[in-house]
Amino acid sequence: MLTSSLTTMKNLPSKKRIYFLLKLVCFVSSVLMFCEFLIYYVVIFQCQWPEVKGGAHTGNTETSTSVLKAIILADTHLLGEIKGHWLDKLRREWQMERSFQSAMWLLQPDIVFILGDVFDEGKWSSPQAWADDVRRFRKMFKYPASTELVVVVGNHDIGFHYEMTTYKVKRFEKIFNFTSGKLITRKGINFVVVNSVAMEGDGCAICSTSEAKLVALSHKLNCSQQNWNHSNKGCSDVEKLPASEPILLQHYPLYRKSDAECSGEDSAPPEEKNIPFKEKYDVLSQEASQKLLWWFRPRLILSGHTHSACEVLHAGKIPEISVPSFSWRNRNNPSFIMGSITPTDFSLQKCFLPHESTVFTIYCAAGALLVILILAHFQLLTPPFYFAQHLISKHKA
Repeated sequence: MLTSSLTTMKNLPSKKRIYFLLKLVCFVSSVLMFCEFLIYYVVIFQCQWPEVKGGAHTGNTETSTSVLKAIILADTHLLGEIKGHWLDKLRREWQMERSFQSAMWLLQPDIVFILGDVFDEGKWSSPQAWADDVRRFRKMFKYPASTELVVVVGNHDIGFHYEMTTYKVKRFEKIFNFTSGKLITRKGINFVVVNSVAMEGDGCAICSTSEAKLVALSHKLNCSQQNWNHSNKGCSDVEKLPASEPILLQHYPLYRKSDAECSGEDSAPPEEKNIPFKEKYDVLSQEASQKLLWWFRPRLILSGHTHSACEVLHAGKIPEISVPSFSWRNRNNPSFIMGSITPTDFSLQKCFLPHESTVFTIYCAAGALLVILILAHFQLLTPPFYFAQHLISKHKA
């Protein structure tokens, strides 16, 4: 009897320690689960598809299948072997993977557009490094069979104009089925894919080929719309396309002086807004911009490259949306665009991802609470009065 009681008393502290350790493990696991997994669902769940006014109609009723649901993101900048630190890769790529996969599961888009600079070092990566980058991209941006992925080329994928080579362009085209001047038509909506890096206007072989494809496509689209500047005779042998005005997809924005007129919480920082843009580096040249506007007369232009959001009107009526970066590496509050699009109208809405600062704050708060719990458990965190009383009684003894 006595032996049994002593054994129970000895085991009691041990059980308390195990119970306390289990509580700590559960607390830490819960914080990790929320910050690294659940927070993406919580944040993206709040995003809703925007409503669009002018859809295709069957009689007097708009059909839900007539609206194309598109997600647009840009500048993922997957780090390479040269500049990429393993911790930076691990943190930012996990964030993008969880954001993208959560969006696919919750939003179920029909199509996803990535507007260039998929990779950070595509302009100088070796074949082995390129293969590794592509493997990581495919793992991060997996998508269901019901969704289509369209990737546009950026300057970090093939280099700026002076670095661009046929080998780099072909390498990118092979992986992503990308072609400048390619027309993608879905649900009667025309999307024109542009290699904006090749819009240099200097007559280089890649530039000339790209522009020739764009001119030919422009002719087809204008004939299909029965545009006034094309005679019926010139359009008689041209393949007829849906009459919908096209949407341009490109990496470089059209020419604008700066981001001074851009607004919103994800626009450029105040100290950067008034810095003048360089043509053919930050934005397309004025000449190339005018060509694209004249050739296609688009109803919407979607671009990336600046890593910040901006909305501008060209010729007073053609909107261009610059999509901010999708990566924490480039900004604290990345986002993507959700678009409900029909052949005659569109509606866009921004969906923000979790802020990196928010996740960091949660970790700091959880760490502080964890320290307090440990100190309290070992009775190292006591009120000053009881601590002084304990010292006095010890001194008397």
